Amino acid sequence: MFRKILIANRGEIACRVIETARAMGVRTVAVFSDADAGARHVEMADAAVHIGGSKPVESYLRGDVIIEAAKAAGAEAVHPGYGFLSENPEFVEACEAAGLVFIGPSADAIRAMGLKDAAKALMEKAGVPVVPGYHGASQEGLAERAAEIGYPVLIKAVAGGGGKGMRRVDRAEDFADALASAQGEAATAFGNDAVLIEKFVATPRHIEVQVFGDGEKAVHLFERDCSLQRRHQKVIEEAPAPGMTAEMRAAMGQAAVRAAEAIGYKGAGTVEFIVDASDGLRADRFYFMEMNTRLQVEHPVTEAITGVDLVEWQLRVAAGEPLPMAQEDLAIDGHAFEARLYAEDVPKGFLPATGTLSHLKFPDGARADTGVRKGDDISPWYDPMIAKLIVHGATREIALAKLERALAGTQVAGSVTNLAFLRALTTHGGFGRGKVDTGLIDREVEDLARAPVPCSRTRALAAVGAAARGGSLEGFTLWDPVPQSVVIAQDGEAEIARVTTLAEGDYRVSLDGAEHEVRRGTGWTVDGAAIAAEVVQHAAGLSVFWGNNYHFEVPDPLDVEAEAAGGGRIEAPMPGLVKAVFVEAGAAVSAGDRLAVLEAMKMEHVLTAGRDGVVAEVLAEAGAQVEAGAPLIVLEDEA
Repeated sequence: MFRKILIANRGEIACRVIETARAMGVRTVAVFSDADAGARHVEMADAAVHIGGSKPVESYLRGDVIIEAAKAAGAEAVHPGYGFLSENPEFVEACEAAGLVFIGPSADAIRAMGLKDAAKALMEKAGVPVVPGYHGASQEGLAERAAEIGYPVLIKAVAGGGGKGMRRVDRAEDFADALASAQGEAATAFGNDAVLIEKFVATPRHIEVQVFGDGEKAVHLFERDCSLQRRHQKVIEEAPAPGMTAEMRAAMGQAAVRAAEAIGYKGAGTVEFIVDASDGLRADRFYFMEMNTRLQVEHPVTEAITGVDLVEWQLRVAAGEPLPMAQEDLAIDGHAFEARLYAEDVPKGFLPATGTLSHLKFPDGARADTGVRKGDDISPWYDPMIAKLIVHGATREIALAKLERALAGTQVAGSVTNLAFLRALTTHGGFGRGKVDTGLIDREVEDLARAPVPCSRTRALAAVGAAARGGSLEGFTLWDPVPQSVVIAQDGEAEIARVTTLAEGDYRVSLDGAEHEVRRGTGWTVDGAAIAAEVVQHAAGLSVFWGNNYHFEVPDPLDVEAEAAGGGRIEAPMPGLVKAVFVEAGAAVSAGDRLAVLEAMKMEHVLTAGRDGVVAEVLAEAGAQVEAGAPLIVLEDEA
């Protein structure tokens, strides 16, 4: 076994690898950028090396610098995690040339699966079913190819993943615009604008199989269902897949093993399939999509149902040991879910968010894989994941109930998150019954993404917290209790409440025509009912954690009015790069017109006019790097 390894990654996955390595007695070396100097993975590792600036291209994508760091630190092997250099065959070869073991597949195996078109051709030869479509190298005549396949079709970048460079096209007249958009996003994200075209499956489920190989033989560790997606990115994953039959599980598992053995795969990998679920799950209705030649984000659900530590397997096989278990020794135990907790503004279209985590608390009874702590910043440079919450139960129903409780008990303040959205998904009737496909979120996003509205009892708790924040909540008077006015606000909407101290820890709160009795002791009581709530003060205001995370600002009572922009000021919703500006001063625009495109975290976001009007000023040009809230375009005042 290795004595010391370097982890060429950051955040949650770096922490995850360190935990297993530590349990195995293997010392670890972390690498970090300027932005990650005080990060959790740096604190956890036995040693840490600075490798460059905050941008990934200045640090985590600098393979030569990382290899030099590994050699200088005396590491024998490099674990790539996922993302960054994990599927870069040149990095694998550079590690080997430097005398380092790459904890993962060979460069040849990565290349074989790196381009989707070539991989599909290889899988056809290996007897693995593929989706009907065009996977050729030529990029000429793609519109004609799409017509031959038949609409709807899916345009997909041949390199990369994560939904980038992917567009669904329902009509021939929309193909040209969709193709240009997909190619542009693919070029930005992967440096390769080539695409393939596939038949769009009308009722698709995304089911993937975990495989593990030793370079010659491979086993599968059953399937995961990753159908709950938005923008082609996974939100909640589960294992095993609901409704899976023994016949289909065997067929998919055997196909995945054939795929792995066809390329001499070594280490952990995932073979992803698209399943036509229009007639339920059938063994003749699954098609190869791609193979991820690395550890997946959602690997913990497989670990939960098999009892296998996949990172331990990675280290052992990379060190020359045989596969730890044979296929017949692997079995499914119970059911598991994983929910991805992100810093993102769901009601505003899942925009990535930043902020400082002024409060962070995970509940007992769930595994929380995270790379951040209370007080850490959510950086604009990297993926805004806060944590993965993983639960396991004897049945799917039990596991889903545990996931809902875990989400209800998770507390985050300092950044907007998708926590309420995740809770809405866990209580969705169709998902609860296992009726899920990749279009579920898009069909019902309006209801699922609706921000929870705090009831008057929640706001009463916030009012008591606001009064306590002012330092004058408790007091003594010879006369009748004197109420004090406090202001609580959400999204700029302010509300004045009157809080009266009746006795120590006992208050009357009047707001918006309602009156509540609130008692604060070892816990909280509202109107005589004990509730499991927490009120937490932090730099941005205060938060009430009661079923959901409700965040309140506490403005000065003498200054509660704010001017509304009226839709005339278009601002950057997040830090990013201005990719394009479509208007100039004097141009007339209508509500919904495209005004600019902002690129952030390798995704393109179209900014549109909120009302009809005339452009007064254009304050940013294509190529400009802007901060969140920066004004980009201003419309003339309405008459």
